[in-house]
Amino acid sequence: MTGVPASAAGGTGRRPAPGAKLGAAAVNQASLWNIANILTMIRLVLVPGFVFLLLAEGGYEPAWRAWAWAAFAVAMITDIFDGHLARTYNLVTDFGKIADPIADKAIMGSALICLSWLGDLPWWVTGVILGRELGITLLRFWVIRYGVIPASRGGKLKTLAQGTAVGMYVLALTGPLATLRFWVMALAVVLTVVTGLDYIRQAVVLRRKGLAAERAAAR
Repeated sequence: MTGVPASAAGGTGRRPAPGAKLGAAAVNQASLWNIANILTMIRLVLVPGFVFLLLAEGGYEPAWRAWAWAAFAVAMITDIFDGHLARTYNLVTDFGKIADPIADKAIMGSALICLSWLGDLPWWVTGVILGRELGITLLRFWVIRYGVIPASRGGKLKTLAQGTAVGMYVLALTGPLATLRFWVMALAVVLTVVTGLDYIRQAVVLRRKGLAAERAAAR
């Protein structure tokens, strides 16, 4: 699956045991066409298809919205598994590092923008979520020389809440379910803001420590 020759996997000519993690040499030679990257590519391909399904027939046909939800759900599922597979089986590649976050933001961003364009979701909600994601991306570049801020439980909960809320808005829900999705989205927005502020705090602390270490080393 990884395209790594047997010699790179250990020099014995034998296949690794099922579920075994590959060695460091295999990491460097992980094939572009591994399962993790394929799932990422599927998510990228799903984006235009999802947009087409969501906006078909004016964007208000329940059957088309159901198909759009199915495409969105598949994209969210691949998002869960591709990262896990890449880390577990050492399938991390430069392509995956770049394409995975692009695919994540593309499917979520397209869903939010389309929902706001259809009038189902206020534009300020879309602005808050997309603004947070853009801001955090820029913040990562600001502190990358000092270290990487790990994903927190709050961040994972935020992602889950956003995916659930957007999925509920994609479906043509009415009655109590329509009310429920409003509160799920409200929770997602709150988590988006809170985790964003926490990320800013961590980034500032990390940068201060990095600058202090640099000054100490220069003395």
